[in-house]
Amino acid sequence: MSTIAETAHKGQARRRVRIDGWRWGGRIFLLFMLLYTALPMIWMLITSIKSGFAAMQFPPQWWPDQPTLASYQKLLDPQNSVGQDFLRFFWNSLFVSMATTILSVIVAVPAAYAFSRFTFPGRNFLFFAVLLRNMFPAVIFLVPLFILMRAIGLVNTHGSLILTYLTFGLPLAIWLLKGFYDNIPVQLEQAARIDGATRFQAFVLIVMPLSAPGIIATAIYSFIGAWNEYIYAYTFLSKNEQLTLPVGIQRFFSENTTDFPGLMAASFMMSVPVVVLFLVLQRYFVRALTEGAVKH
Repeated sequence: MSTIAETAHKGQARRRVRIDGWRWGGRIFLLFMLLYTALPMIWMLITSIKSGFAAMQFPPQWWPDQPTLASYQKLLDPQNSVGQDFLRFFWNSLFVSMATTILSVIVAVPAAYAFSRFTFPGRNFLFFAVLLRNMFPAVIFLVPLFILMRAIGLVNTHGSLILTYLTFGLPLAIWLLKGFYDNIPVQLEQAARIDGATRFQAFVLIVMPLSAPGIIATAIYSFIGAWNEYIYAYTFLSKNEQLTLPVGIQRFFSENTTDFPGLMAASFMMSVPVVVLFLVLQRYFVRALTEGAVKH
């Protein structure tokens, strides 16, 4: 009897050792991924607070002897030409991203609800067909969309970017939200309708609050996609006053090749809104991505 107990104890000890090994391996992998993603941002931030001479030194200074915020002051000063350009690009990106996000949510919410709750001919085909646009590289649609935008007079306007960003943001938004609606019991809406609510009232008062994490995740996805997009913005916009940040910063690189602190400061400031948005709302985004995996 004692031999059996000893053998079982050894087996449990070996399993604990194996599990601890996997756990430590996972921690090391996560640490590596954290360094891999964080180091470029840290280096960007350190370079942005160096002087121009310190940024060009070799071997490089890991931390500047005299850190300065002159590059940030220059970018945020509306009195000089660089600051005027940067603030205009920032506002253009913010406007296009916000407009894309709002329109994506307005269209995706009822569309996903219809796919989840209603039965109509061709529903499954249409549901999968909305992803057809995202199955191909963005560059394939570049020329057709440019011809279309020129035909309707939207080239060199932010409307061309907003409409284009909707074509690849909406499909995934609809898929994310449908997973949420599928997991909300229909009985809750039926109970509300028995109490006298219309279908629209049941949707607004019952379904919308329960699907709020999915709607927030959809908004985050649409905003990030529009904020970082470069190819279509570079093709559709040529006027300086219409440029968005990705294209504007690219022009900074070509026109101010020696001002590395300024370039790094502009790049860092472009990253801040997305990072802050994702850190604040990331729990909703993770929940939306995993919600469809569990049926309640």
